[in-house]
Amino acid sequence: MSNISDKAVISPNAKIGQNVTIYPFVYIEDDVVVGDDCVLYPNVSLMNGTRLGKRNKVHQNAVISAIPQDFHYRGENTICEIGEGNIIRENVVISRATYLEGKTLIGNRNFIMEGVHISHDVHIGNENVLGYGTKIAGDVEIHNYVIFSSGVIANPGVRVGDCSMIQSGCRFSKDVPPYIVAGSHPIKYGGINGFVIDQSGINEKIKSHIANAYRLVFHGQDDILNACIQIEQQVQSSPEIDKIVKFLKTSKLGIIGK
Repeated sequence: MSNISDKAVISPNAKIGQNVTIYPFVYIEDDVVVGDDCVLYPNVSLMNGTRLGKRNKVHQNAVISAIPQDFHYRGENTICEIGEGNIIRENVVISRATYLEGKTLIGNRNFIMEGVHISHDVHIGNENVLGYGTKIAGDVEIHNYVIFSSGVIANPGVRVGDCSMIQSGCRFSKDVPPYIVAGSHPIKYGGINGFVIDQSGINEKIKSHIANAYRLVFHGQDDILNACIQIEQQVQSSPEIDKIVKFLKTSKLGIIGK
């Protein structure tokens, strides 16, 4: 049974799951789905297009499925889909997609800290941490187990690979490959992300292969495709190395520090 305050404003057309807690002054529009076991703290706004999975906690003054801040948006009924077990802290704004064929997508068990803004059509994977005041522009891809420290700015269309970390205050307009630390001004490669690599269960041998691969990328060939050829020739193949090569080969915006 749900615990819903009579001071919340909830459309009768919204679909609310079981065992949902809704505090006073929550605002929920018509085209909204809230999964089981969610908690919505005071002054949360769930706008049309919200698809909120199970066991999410959304804190005060957060706005989910906000109208995109995109001049191409024409008022269509677009979607913001959020998975399960996410923590969305105070004053977070997450926009829905610009076009009907798109979606803003957030996976499972992400921790989105206070003041984060996630723009239209962003795709975020699982178990990421987005630090205080981070701003993510439209069409960005963030894969899995990524850490953004506070005040990071990700410009439109960039990709961030698995198990990478962006240090505080960085802004970037190129892709950040998997398993690395990126920092400084302008942003550049700062070594492999050893702590997260260890936490993800990757062994020391593969960890050394990852480090060797990035030596070829950032301290060897200027051309990314040539660096990929050298990785394939010189570094033992593994799922992690294959992931790095695929990420590098499919980059459209280029790689930070190159």
